[in-house]
Parts: sequence; C-alpha cells; structure tokens
Amino acid sequence: MIASRRPYLASNGPLAFAHRGGSLERPENTMESFTAAVELGYLHLETDTQMTRDRVLLAFHDETLDRVTDLHGEVSDHTLAEVRLADAGYNFSIDGGRTHPFRGRGLTVPTLEEVLLAFPSTRFNIDAKQERVVAPLAALIDRLGAADRICIGSFRDARLRRFRRLSHGRICTSMGRSSIIAARLTSLAGRMPAFGADCVQVPTAQWGVRVVDRAFVQSAHRGGLQVHVWTIDDRPTMERLLDLAVDGIMSDRPTLLREVLQGRGQWAGSEMGGQRDSNPRPPDPQSGTLTS
Repeated sequence: MIASRRPYLASNGPLAFAHRGGSLERPENTMESFTAAVELGYLHLETDTQMTRDRVLLAFHDETLDRVTDLHGEVSDHTLAEVRLADAGYNFSIDGGRTHPFRGRGLTVPTLEEVLLAFPSTRFNIDAKQERVVAPLAALIDRLGAADRICIGSFRDARLRRFRRLSHGRICTSMGRSSIIAARLTSLAGRMPAFGADCVQVPTAQWGVRVVDRAFVQSAHRGGLQVHVWTIDDRPTMERLLDLAVDGIMSDRPTLLREVLQGRGQWAGSEMGGQRDSNPRPPDPQSGTLTS
C-alpha cells in the first residue's frame, strides 16, 4: 500500500470501495445501498453525479431515469421535485427480474448533498458524469468543507483538469482515459507520469488489452500513484489483484470483497461498521447551483 499526501487515500490496507454502494446487493446509489455498505464497515463509497433541470446534483449514474427507476427520460429534463417521485428501487432484482424486493418501499434518488451530509465520516469517490456538473460539484464540496474525503474521477481528462483548476488542486483526483492510455504505455518502460492525478483508477483490461499487471502497479508506485481497480465482483480476480499489490478495489459485491480482505488480514475498514448521522442538517434544495 503506497502512502499518499492526500487524507482521502490514507489507509492501513487496500482501499475497499462499495461501487454505487454495492449495486448487486442493494439498489444502486441509494441511501439503502450506502447505509448497508457503511454498516459493513466500508470507509470508501463510490458514486456518480448527474444534475437536474433546476441544477441540483444527484447521486445517480445514468443520464436517463429508465434503467433504475419507474420514471422515464433524461435526468436533466426533470426538476428535483419530479425526480423525487421516482421509485429508485423499482427495477432492482437479484434473480433476473423474477422478483423486485425493494419496489414500492419508498426508496428515492438522493441528492449528492444529502449523501455527503448523511455519512460525515465516509469518503466518496465521485464520477463527474457530465461537463455541466463540474463547477457546481467543486462549489458543493467547498461549501460542505468535504475536500479531504472526496476523490473525483471522470473519463474525460479535460473535465478533470477543469475541476483541479476550480478546486485549486485541494481535492484528490484520478486520471482520465487519455492519461490512462499514456500511463499504460509508459509503464512498459517502468515509469508513469502523474498527469496531475493522485491515483489511477482502471479496469483490469480495456479493448481486449490487459491494463493491470505487475509492471503497471510497480510503475504507478514509483510515480507516487495508487492503483484502484474496478469493477471486480469475483473472488479469484480480487485475490489476483491483491497479490499484485493494488491499492484499492471497487466492487458491486461489498460483502464478498470484505470477506476476501478479512481472509487475507488486509481489511482496513471498521469491524463494527460505520456511523451514519441520524440528524443531518437539512440540505439546501438548490445545492450546487453555481454556473460555470
């Protein structure tokens, strides 16, 4: 586990991320999934952000509401009040759609501010899904004083560069796709430029080409970068990556990932589970409404 100057990356073992809260165990990006992961002891949660028509940041992955909820259409075409009507557990199933155990149980799409306030001791990896969320996201993190517990990711390098400028480099960031390609190529020569990032977050392979191998991890470490791998949901791959000394794993199966890490004596989360603030202050319904 390589050390980092960023508090977000400080840990006594590999970082365990509950991807979207653990989307194979609970409805993704909901208070239900985040709470379950924190109760398992997770200190790091992965989520995404989209923005409503009235410019409120949501903890939500897709550009449309269709796959996850019972509403339809673009997130950006709906107001927060309209999104609040969606059943965020409507389509979740663990048996191929035969049953939907969370349908009709009142799960809603949370705002990003609600999530950050509800789990004040938890660290969040946030994927900025669109250019329009960058400035409001930087403003929200600053207003909540949450810089030390946030890492921002995106596939777009330009988006990350803009976020770094707006946040004055105070917040942990990962690499975009172009930087990752360059990092992979340079790793073959035993080195890896940081490209302004603090960590590199990658799949095990891309376009049929293996990304994460021992040379990649070692080159990243020489460059002062942590390596986090997504999205890993099977035990053999988790074990192989940990043998390569990766610094973090993101999984949709947080129960399994914790079990693997505990079996290796590498679990760095809380054994007793985390604490959720039962009385967070009411969020500003127009959170993150600054224009770029």
